[in-house]
Amino acid sequence: MMKAKILAAWMAVACPALAGAQATGVTLYGNFDEYIGHVRNDRGAHVTGLNDGAILRSRLGVRGSEDLGDGVQLKYVLEMGLNADAGSAADTSRLFDRQAWLGLATKAGEFRAGRQNTEIFMIGGAIDYTDRTTFGSVVNSFGIPSRYDNDLSYRSPRIGGFEATVHYALPENGGATRGNHPIWQLALDYTRAPFRFGYAGLQASPDDATATVHEKIRYHNVYANYRYGRGTLYATFVRSNNSTANASGNNAGTILSNVSIPNNYFAGTDPNATRYYHIWQLSADYRVDERLRVGALYGEIHDQSGGGAGARGASAGGYYDLSRRTSLYAFAAWLKNDAAAGFRFSSSAGPSANLAGDDINGRRLTGVQLGILHKF
Repeated sequence: MMKAKILAAWMAVACPALAGAQATGVTLYGNFDEYIGHVRNDRGAHVTGLNDGAILRSRLGVRGSEDLGDGVQLKYVLEMGLNADAGSAADTSRLFDRQAWLGLATKAGEFRAGRQNTEIFMIGGAIDYTDRTTFGSVVNSFGIPSRYDNDLSYRSPRIGGFEATVHYALPENGGATRGNHPIWQLALDYTRAPFRFGYAGLQASPDDATATVHEKIRYHNVYANYRYGRGTLYATFVRSNNSTANASGNNAGTILSNVSIPNNYFAGTDPNATRYYHIWQLSADYRVDERLRVGALYGEIHDQSGGGAGARGASAGGYYDLSRRTSLYAFAAWLKNDAAAGFRFSSSAGPSANLAGDDINGRRLTGVQLGILHKF
């Protein structure tokens, strides 16, 4: 109820501003993304459901800017996630769970402060034909650090095709006795047609006061793609130790939250932090005509500890554009867990209908997604 009241007040302020959008630079935006998802394992367990967000989690946002003169521009974004299949908020603990930042764009680069998407999240379009979402992306099945609170960032101008970005998410530990550490991010991207390649990475240290396992959580992603005629070839490699067990499966959890936790820290008590995974993935797409694009991928997750917690998977799918704003999509995916592994399908949003526990641990999974995406 409180969140609904806050949202109503926010819209009351935002809507009059929209009437003067040309003068103030305020834009209301968002999307709906809903799909029928079916998941089955190799012993017949299955689930079918209406889910939100195969490609883009449903959302509502406001973004705006103001020209301050001398080449300086103030910018801001307020964005909240939605469960469009149920009409509920994606995160009941906060209003703008996806983004809430204020920034200054200058000739020397752009500075931002607030809750922001990670650079790992933002390079999705360079990773594979699915935009690194959907059941079909093996990288997505491993997990993607997506956004963090109290984040300060700087993005350089693009010079000679190169752009660099750094993030520093403050721990804000609330007391001098806690040994919290910031979450660091670094990214370098080179784009010059027909090539794009780069790196995006993250590092976080455990809490000094509670840690019994002192391994830092790391996520390193190297990617490259090449535009050929009517399509794109993609390759990516990830090295990370941010995977652990929870009630949903042997590899269904993360040690450092992908979407932030209180004070941006983790306790440092999970021995799985010492287990690193190497994930590689190859993908390609092809534009059949101006409306239809098809693609496929194959990828593997290798458990570097030798503990048999790896997996491999593949997918094929396509997008059909009904208009500039509306697309139909369909994907078929396959994921085979090793004996000790428990990875499962994911999307831009976690599927509300999914298999878990003994239905994914060591099992082979197949999945289908049929949906529609509309942007406004």
